[in-house]
Amino acid sequence: MTELHLLIDAVQRNCYIADARHAREMSLCTYLLEMREFYRWEQGIPLGETMARGDVGAWLSAREALWETLAEENYDPLPVAGEEFDPFASVAINQRLAPHGLVYGAGIGRFGKPHFFLGQLAYREETDGLTVLVCEREYARDLTAIPAALQNGVVIVRREALRQWLWEKAEGWSMKKTPGALARALAAHGYAADPQAALERMTDAETESLILHERGEHAASGLLGPDWEKMLAGFKKRRPEILARAVRDNLADCLVTLPTLIERAAWPQLHFWFTNFDGMRKEIFPELAAFDHEKVGAGETAVLSEIVQRGAEHWRAVAGDFLDRYRVAADDAEVVLEKLSHDLTGIKL
Repeated sequence: MTELHLLIDAVQRNCYIADARHAREMSLCTYLLEMREFYRWEQGIPLGETMARGDVGAWLSAREALWETLAEENYDPLPVAGEEFDPFASVAINQRLAPHGLVYGAGIGRFGKPHFFLGQLAYREETDGLTVLVCEREYARDLTAIPAALQNGVVIVRREALRQWLWEKAEGWSMKKTPGALARALAAHGYAADPQAALERMTDAETESLILHERGEHAASGLLGPDWEKMLAGFKKRRPEILARAVRDNLADCLVTLPTLIERAAWPQLHFWFTNFDGMRKEIFPELAAFDHEKVGAGETAVLSEIVQRGAEHWRAVAGDFLDRYRVAADDAEVVLEKLSHDLTGIKL
C-alpha cells in the first residue's frame, strides 16, 4: 500500500484513545507490567533484553500525558484504498487489505474496552467453516495485546502478541522455578537448554492451541445463538461478565480444545493449558480442578477424557439456563445472572 503509513497512524491513534479511556481500570501491578511490555514492543527491544528503568519511566509519563489529551476524542475513520471506513468495520476493511497481505482487528473486549490492531499476514487457512488468519509482525496495537480472537466467522491469531505473552510466563517462572504444569511444559520444549529456540517451539504449538480454542468458541456460539453476545454486551458490572465468559470458555474447551489435544497426544500443550486454567474458570469447574494433571499422558488420560465429556454436557446446560432466564428478564440480566450463579455454583456476585 502506497499510503500504509497513514493507515498505521490512524489505527495507532485509535489505540491511544482506547487506552486513554480504559487503561487505568487495570490493577496497578497489571498496568505497570503491560506498560513495560508495550514500551518494549514500541521501541523494538528484543524479548529478554534489559530495559533502562529511567527510559521506561520517562516514556510512561509522556504516554500518560498524551492520553490526557485524547480521552475525550472520537475514534478516527481509517483511510484504506482511497476510502474511509468506520474503525469497527473490520470485515470491509479486511476485504480491502487482503491483497496487500495485511490484517486489521477491531472489537470490544472485556468490560467494554475497544481493541484495535494492524498486522502482517503470515498465512491463512480454512477449517471447520472458519477462516483463520495468522499474523506475525504488528504495525499498530493497543496496550493489551490479545493473542487470538474470533469475530464474524474469522479467527485472528497474533503470533507476536502470543510470543510476548509466552515469554512473560516463562520469565515469571524463571524467577522461582516452581514445579507444576508450566515447569513441565517448558521442559518439554527444552527451555532450560535454549530459551529462544524453546520460545519459538512454544509459539508454534500454542498458535495451534489458540486456533482450537477459537474453534471451540465458534462451536459454542452455534449452540448458544446471538442472545449470548447480547447478554454479554448488556453487563455493566464486572463480576457477572467474568462468570458468563468463564462458562463459555469452559464449554469451548470441553467441546473442541481438550478433546483434540487429547486425541493428538499433545501433552506439552495440555500441560500449558492447565497452566492457564485458573480464576473463575477453575472455581466453577471443581471436577477438572481436582484432576491430577501431572498424570496427563501417563495413565490418567482416559479419566481426563471422561471429565471433559461430562463437562461439555454440563456447560452447555448451564449456558442454556443462563440464556433461558436472561430471555425472561433481558432488561435486568445482571440480577438474573446473580441469582442463577448462586443457585448453580454458590458464588455470590
